[in-house]
Amino acid sequence: MPTRRQLANALRVLSMDAIEQAKSGHPGAPLGMAELGETLFRHHLKHNPNNPHWVDRDRFVLSNGHASMLLYALLHLTGYDLSLDELRNFRQLGSKTPGHPEYGVTQGVDMTTGPLGQGIASAVGMALAERLLAQTFNRPDYKIVDHYTYCFCGDGCLMEGVAAEACSLAGTWKLGRLIVCYDANGISIDGKVSGWFTEDVAMRFRSMGWQVIEHVQGHDPHSLDLAFDEAKSDQEHPSLIIVPTRIGFASPKEDSAACHGAPLGPEACAATRKNLEWPYPPFEIPKDYREEWDARSQGKIAEEAWQKRFADYAAHYPDLAQEFTRRMAGSLPKDWETVASELLSALRKQSEPLATRKASQKCLEVLLPKMPELIGGSADLTGSVGTKTTHSTVVTAEEAGNYLYYGVREFGMSCIMNGLALHGGFLPYAGTFLSFSDQAKNALRLAALMQIQAIWVFTHDSIGVGEDGPTHQPVEQIPALRMIPGMEVWRPCDSLETAYAWKRAIERKGPTCLVLSRQSLPVYQRNAAQEADIARGGYILRDCEGSPELIILATGSEVELACGAWEKLSAEGRRVRVLSLPCAEVFDAQEAAWREALLPSRVRARLAIEAASPEYFYKYVGLDGKVLGMTSFGLSGKAKDVARHFGFTVEQVLQEARSLLS
Repeated sequence: MPTRRQLANALRVLSMDAIEQAKSGHPGAPLGMAELGETLFRHHLKHNPNNPHWVDRDRFVLSNGHASMLLYALLHLTGYDLSLDELRNFRQLGSKTPGHPEYGVTQGVDMTTGPLGQGIASAVGMALAERLLAQTFNRPDYKIVDHYTYCFCGDGCLMEGVAAEACSLAGTWKLGRLIVCYDANGISIDGKVSGWFTEDVAMRFRSMGWQVIEHVQGHDPHSLDLAFDEAKSDQEHPSLIIVPTRIGFASPKEDSAACHGAPLGPEACAATRKNLEWPYPPFEIPKDYREEWDARSQGKIAEEAWQKRFADYAAHYPDLAQEFTRRMAGSLPKDWETVASELLSALRKQSEPLATRKASQKCLEVLLPKMPELIGGSADLTGSVGTKTTHSTVVTAEEAGNYLYYGVREFGMSCIMNGLALHGGFLPYAGTFLSFSDQAKNALRLAALMQIQAIWVFTHDSIGVGEDGPTHQPVEQIPALRMIPGMEVWRPCDSLETAYAWKRAIERKGPTCLVLSRQSLPVYQRNAAQEADIARGGYILRDCEGSPELIILATGSEVELACGAWEKLSAEGRRVRVLSLPCAEVFDAQEAAWREALLPSRVRARLAIEAASPEYFYKYVGLDGKVLGMTSFGLSGKAKDVARHFGFTVEQVLQEARSLLS
């Protein structure tokens, strides 16, 4: 029977061989972390390779995602649907072994990682989800939610500020089932980190309320077992296990940056094999090694025991079991159509001008009592962004709830939202000012890449912010968000469009940004057909008799300017059409014939209005059209004065329109 060191060496050689064949990759971390991987996956991780989606499995996040071959080797050897051929195709087009782990591409990958720090931050969200679900659904005689969240990370992850943002909250929330293993090899791309990373990591984490486990031998399985046992013994504090390892273990490039991000090369690979006393050719793992690694039988037994426990639970608590199953499946409530109808009806009744951030809060007042999976929050702007309602209860270390005070941590907040969504059982939403979306941008990008469902409420969406000035007046943010593939960005012009935006965000399986106004906006009258077309992302809000000679497109607060100009031009006998475009992504996905009917190509006179960088709208107005947008940062002053200064007035729109019509 192979020893545990030999079983760890199987991970080393598979990783080394795949990277060498690809002529690309990061061999240092897999070589150094092999014992850590063997210890967790063979002795502590509760998982079932036959069913990677088992809801009560332990979650695992490889935050230092460049060590992807370690994870692929672990998944292959333990029995997931990841063949040896896929390992041979590491980093090749179309393979299930991309350069960094990708959620939805490879069975057993619980999160896309690679941007350092985000993995550990989202692991906090996963651990929070487990705790809240346990508090909600477990009963004294039945623990149906009973798992851990494990995370591997490296020096680079802990240098990233987002790790501190999220880990601070993990300590505050006392997430005792979060266990992070810090691969402290002291090397990054630029060399020994002692030149730029000298802080006392243990002291930092202790100050944040973590249990810190030190003096672990990173290449001794027995020492690692004891560390995991100690971590699991403390259910009141998240645990950081500091694991000193030697990057590039057993290779000629050990303990140097030379093995961090490049293949070892044929000679170094041969030397590593010799040092490991590994006599087998590339990609060959002996049968007895494979048998020791195979976790399918053990995983099947673990899941079957849970299934039996859940069946008993369902017999005693049928309503809870049904609701748990629905939420973990990500299904809408059975009465969703009724809830959606109530949502639209409530906002349809709004007749007085209202800021869309306030309209969004009214939407949540309807939704929260009917959708317990909704969990909200804010980055220290709760009163301004309207994410807290009369139905919100605050999450604390002791109490479950549906609202999170994230503090001033936009990036950490967004990563935790991703973790909540990835775990399952929750639909996270949270808010901050649109200008601060930049701090969260990379988490939004990952959400779109993974196509997970999370909702960002970005308020104070334009120069209408006024006195706070250009630091708080977003200019380039809306087009930047629209450029994220798979993201939907809604900028509603009034309360009813806001309700449709929320309805769409809840129904779609993907991330959404709601871009909302600080200032009050008028309510528009529509017929039934117009209202139905809101759901198509763009529609005719005001029209003319016959074919239009000018089309004005606008979003959000600028729709008021378009309609004001329409009234005056119509009174002069001009044929003008106004299109409200609350969601360009949804509009662009409509059939070409429908879009042509709204924006007939024969009409060359087109004007778009949005208080943001103008470039995005040229695809709608063409070279012959014009865009009234922002080509500079804003200014501090009264909102109306700022708008007038930059030409966001009906008079300016009329001037641009008449120029196009002349």
